[in-house]
Amino acid sequence: MSKLLMYSRPDCHLCEEAEALLAVVAPGRVFETVDIEDDIRLLDRYGIRVPVLKREPDGAELGWPFDAAQLCDFLKHP
Repeated sequence: MSKLLMYSRPDCHLCEEAEALLAVVAPGRVFETVDIEDDIRLLDRYGIRVPVLKREPDGAELGWPFDAAQLCDFLKHP
């Protein structure tokens, strides 16, 4: 199973929605939350796009908005 990162910001209601959707689609799936505000490069890259899921090691990204079907498809790939 690939490592999953979620780029987010504090007090981001869209990030909370994405986390809730992930909990429904893939219960128990472990992911690492990355606060983009701690890194200027990440803030420049993802500032208005969060939440963004990133799959490692292939680097594929799924940006908000996404639905359950899109999330399922994203998670199927290694």
